[in-house]
Amino acid sequence: MTTPSDPTDPIAVKQIALVTGASRGIGRQVALDLAAAGRHVFVNYVKNEAAAQETLSAIEEAGGSGEIICFDVADQAQAEAGVKAILEKHKKIEILVNNAGITDDMLMVWMKHENWQRVLDTNLTGFYNVTRLVVKNMIRKRFGRIVNITSTSGQMGQAGQINYSASKAGLIGATKALSREVSSRNITVNAVSPGFIETEMVENLPMEEIAKTIPMKRPGTPREVAAAVTFLCSDQASYITGQVLGVNGGIV
Repeated sequence: MTTPSDPTDPIAVKQIALVTGASRGIGRQVALDLAAAGRHVFVNYVKNEAAAQETLSAIEEAGGSGEIICFDVADQAQAEAGVKAILEKHKKIEILVNNAGITDDMLMVWMKHENWQRVLDTNLTGFYNVTRLVVKNMIRKRFGRIVNITSTSGQMGQAGQINYSASKAGLIGATKALSREVSSRNITVNAVSPGFIETEMVENLPMEEIAKTIPMKRPGTPREVAAAVTFLCSDQASYITGQVLGVNGGIV
């Protein structure tokens, strides 16, 4: 039986990637694309194990490798246990994509504290819970690629999304600050900012009307967002850090 330190183990020579919220939508496509590019991908999920397993099956059917891992990024103890489990098994995480995110939309006058806090806990504190341990390992290894999935709502604001807009704007600030802290260790930290993307998050929105406000007159696809993420994780992006790459059809 091989071990992660055994050079004959095909997993040991691959970069290890962790994608949070990877059971569906943008996260699922990011996991598929990173695996197709030769990474061993951990597919993180919270509740939908069947969807996570389907993502992993799609990875393996395409010739890639990965594992599923269950933890809630908003729960500090769970997040730390999940990251530690990966590091204990593989000794490294070279790529981290902080994709897990939720919405709880309503006008601020109706928003209760729990509506505010739940979104901030997942979208922004979740970044802290996962990244803190991962970046320590990256610093020791002197290599890393971190990509945070933010949103145009965090750049331009969105009525009815005070909590979501604040969390995603905070993530942009965190991206820029962390990039300054770790760039000397060959670690890049960037953000990808999607606009309206064809996922479950926009299923209940009037997309035909919204599309009229987008210069390209259509929503984007998870594949288009994943392509940007995969690029920022590649060697070709080794001198890009602290940046926000918009994938939004020109809306921002």
